[in-house]
Amino acid sequence: MLRIISLNVNGLRSAAKKGFFDWLIAQNADIVCLQEIKVESHQLDDPIFSPLGYYRYLLPAQKKGYSGVAIYTRIEPLKVHYGLGWALADTEGRYLQIDFPNLSVASVYLPSGASGEERQVLKYEFMEKFSENLKCFRDTGREFIVCGDWNIVHKQIDIKNWTSNQKNSGCLPEERAWLNTLLEEKGWVDTFRVLNQLPDQYTWWSNRGQARAKNVGWRIDYQMATPGLKDKLLATGVYKDTWFSDHAPLTVDYDI
Repeated sequence: MLRIISLNVNGLRSAAKKGFFDWLIAQNADIVCLQEIKVESHQLDDPIFSPLGYYRYLLPAQKKGYSGVAIYTRIEPLKVHYGLGWALADTEGRYLQIDFPNLSVASVYLPSGASGEERQVLKYEFMEKFSENLKCFRDTGREFIVCGDWNIVHKQIDIKNWTSNQKNSGCLPEERAWLNTLLEEKGWVDTFRVLNQLPDQYTWWSNRGQARAKNVGWRIDYQMATPGLKDKLLATGVYKDTWFSDHAPLTVDYDI
């Protein structure tokens, strides 16, 4: 069995102070994909950031205290890919991939457009370019698991306040159509929804209006897999007993 956990930590040092690594050690995870780490390697000298038995790989953003992705893995990869070869993905630290003989696992952090029109335009540019990368991944014939904060809900079941968010980034019709194309036409698999079709299954909550307490959330974190892994899915869960971030950890177990 292969256990993969994905989490937008909203600051790795902040999550550590809230007990993230203590929790992680007890999870028996093989691979951990993190987003929005907001940290550089030289800031992780404390042993807490190097749990025993894990290799650690980071792609920080060039801008300090911003974005960035990381992967912790108990299995040493054959190769590590830092970025996608184009500016927005690489300078903002938004994609990191590790390769094994027949499987690649990636940590991805799509931009948010919530801060304004300019960032929304950049988000659309990222989505367009990333579509090309995802096609190339499929064309290799390898199995892929792309974990992370995609900053887009897929369907009405994936967000509490559907109607009132139709004009907000992350729930825009164009964004959802793009995600739907990946899942319904391009063959990518939303692993969580294969195993769990229940409503109110969210991974992110606003810090305003007691959203967590009322479970007014969005499901914007995914582990997207290539079709060959659909029959390898064993179990999934969203951990909400302890809050390490404004997101919750998403775990998926694979029969690999």
